[in-house]
Amino acid sequence: MDEEQIREFSEKLSERIASLEDRNDKLLETARRVEGEKRYVETELIRLQKEIKRLKQELDRLKSPPLIIGNVRDILADGRVVVKSSTGPDFIVNAADYIAKENLLVGARVALNKQTLAVMGVLPPSYDPIVTGAEIIEKPDATYSEIGGLDQQILELKEAVEDPLLKPDLYRKVGIEPPKGVLLVGPPGTGKTLLAKAVANRTKASFIRFVGSELVQKYIGEGARLVRELFELARKKAPSIVFIDELDSVGAKRLEVATSGDREVQRTLMQLLAELDGFNPLGDVKIIGATNRPDILDDALLRPGRFDRIIEIPVPSYEGRLSILRIHTRKMSLTPDVDFEAVAQRTDGATGADLKAMCTEAGMFAIREDRDSVTTADFELAVDKVLGESRIRHETASGAMYA
Repeated sequence: MDEEQIREFSEKLSERIASLEDRNDKLLETARRVEGEKRYVETELIRLQKEIKRLKQELDRLKSPPLIIGNVRDILADGRVVVKSSTGPDFIVNAADYIAKENLLVGARVALNKQTLAVMGVLPPSYDPIVTGAEIIEKPDATYSEIGGLDQQILELKEAVEDPLLKPDLYRKVGIEPPKGVLLVGPPGTGKTLLAKAVANRTKASFIRFVGSELVQKYIGEGARLVRELFELARKKAPSIVFIDELDSVGAKRLEVATSGDREVQRTLMQLLAELDGFNPLGDVKIIGATNRPDILDDALLRPGRFDRIIEIPVPSYEGRLSILRIHTRKMSLTPDVDFEAVAQRTDGATGADLKAMCTEAGMFAIREDRDSVTTADFELAVDKVLGESRIRHETASGAMYA
């Protein structure tokens, strides 16, 4: 083989080697791409397997039979439980092994298997939405500085409600039990509810507000159950303050002759009496009641041990009216000729709500004439208007006390 043939063979061999190297690079690139796709498919497979498992679990959960709510009546020595289901009769059943024995108590609310009625879990205690909605989450913005002419009443309320919660050691050192409850009595508009708001603002305790009429229910035992749950919630949230407004709607005197509705109200009252001064101590739970009809309240409510202090909120005196007028006009734009003393002298018999309405009406008279300040003439017109409306209300009333 001559040199020319050798050179041609070498060139062909070089071209073949270059072609093979190029093909090898392409195959390596394809292999890397396929390897990446393989890893992606494996990852996607794992993800889809987990999703299938989750969906199967969700499907099994949705297919599981519903549980029945019941109550534990008794716990037997062999570990079995006597339960009362929502269907009516009592049953002796077994409890699941994973339920902690200390949670399985007499009276506890439990979930029962639909077929075997076995205890599957312990449920938390339930409260009526009316009771849970009674708790005031946001503190009222009312303060004692916004209440005029009731310095003595504020002092007595602080001693009975605030001090036992803020300074309990002082009562222990003196050796006396703090009052359990305070009853605020007085005509409408004198500041009973405003005092309760100021107490809620002052203390860090939970504040639960209830209107007495909300405790009156249609069916037998419902009102008493609400009272019981109300005080259970108050004890759970202790230190707490329970404010029962319009107490006369549920605390009226018990009569021998009464309709079925009256008897249900009396059952609710008896439950309230038991909670105020019964076997279960109130602890750090303070009660504030308010009514404008103390003459119709049951004697059992008024005795010491339930409402230890009865604080009368009177119609404000001249000094009280003067203080209330200055409080409600602090943010008002007034002309220098406004004489609060003259207005206070003209408003004899007006309540705090009437005086606030007078300040509002005086401002409205100024706005009516496109003025940005209130004059003495505006206050004179406001006094005539509000006192005239107040007189009409009192004349149309039935003549009942504080009506």
